[in-house]
Amino acid sequence: MGRVFVAGSINMDVVATADRHPKVGETVAGRQVLYFPGGKGANQAVAAARLGAGTTLIGRLGKDSFGAELRTFLGEQGIDLGYVQETADAHTGTAIITVAEADNTIVVIPGANALVSADDVGVVPLLKGDVAVSQFEIPLPTIAAFFQRARAAGVTTLLNPAPAQKMSGELLALVDILVLNETELGFLAGTELADGDEAARIIDVARKRQARADQTICVTLGTRGVLALAGREEIAVPGRAVNAVDTTGAGDCFVGALAACLADGAALPAALAFANAAASISVQRMGAGPSMPTAKEVKAVL
Repeated sequence: MGRVFVAGSINMDVVATADRHPKVGETVAGRQVLYFPGGKGANQAVAAARLGAGTTLIGRLGKDSFGAELRTFLGEQGIDLGYVQETADAHTGTAIITVAEADNTIVVIPGANALVSADDVGVVPLLKGDVAVSQFEIPLPTIAAFFQRARAAGVTTLLNPAPAQKMSGELLALVDILVLNETELGFLAGTELADGDEAARIIDVARKRQARADQTICVTLGTRGVLALAGREEIAVPGRAVNAVDTTGAGDCFVGALAACLADGAALPAALAFANAAASISVQRMGAGPSMPTAKEVKAVL
């Protein structure tokens, strides 16, 4: 069994709940404020670790109270934190999240995450069979350096290009598996995709964005499930009907679960179905990191 190595962000999520989201310039009364461990990198690492994968996180924390709390939480999940550095040059990453009617808005302040460097990922021991995971909450040159090392070692690279931003063709070509939602795919492709677009259109857009003939693009569609283009093979995983209370971290749960399955040697269709089920559990709980399910919970719903 391989390991999962996640190079990514570590945040404290400050969550405000309300009956509805405020309009621009408006103030609404909230219900409560909550503090949850988060950050896309940390969330994905927690998801993989709770599902039983040996997991290493590479990132940075500030030397502050949020950083201390996050290190304690992540260590309790069984994640290897030997490559998580503390820095006095910036505060711990923070996300300000509003949750209303099960949907969320998020403002992320990178803090120490913006300092994760190529040197940070250059010392990580990668072996064939491992899975290298990253997202767009750390500098893109750092991700490129990480994936270059991974591909040289025969390691599968998995990128979640969120929050969406432009990336070079060189970085995209380093990605074995690209996981994103339809909005992010539309941004990457320079076209608009909507929730109700047919599967054929989504697959067609994905096909045009493949950087290599063997590249896999997985498009997560929320309640509609998952569509994937694996080389030339099309895979569809149906959605799962659940009572969602907080969608924060659902995509990260999917990524971490997919990485854990692939590191365990699972075939892609089975890994996608497992990851989809894991994400459906996470949205039924508040918070990002704390909402990630265990392998026992996922197997129970499958």
